[in-house]
Amino acid sequence: MPYQRIRDLREDADLTQKEIAEILQMHKTTYVRYESGEREIPLKIAVALAQYYGVSLDYLAGLSDRAKPLK
Repeated sequence: MPYQRIRDLREDADLTQKEIAEILQMHKTTYVRYESGEREIPLKIAVALAQYYGVSLDYLAGLSDRAKPLK
């Protein structure tokens, strides 16, 4: 999973790592490890991030460059 995408989405939303960790109800250290690529992002967290930012899982996973799914 391209960890740069979750960082870019967070920064575009003007959120700190601490703020997004609180939104996801996790420790900041855990979120930092996801964003740095130290830990794999569980599907449950990936879904929560995609829903929060309003993007597709394909975009979050780097399978598509289109943030919003086609209708």
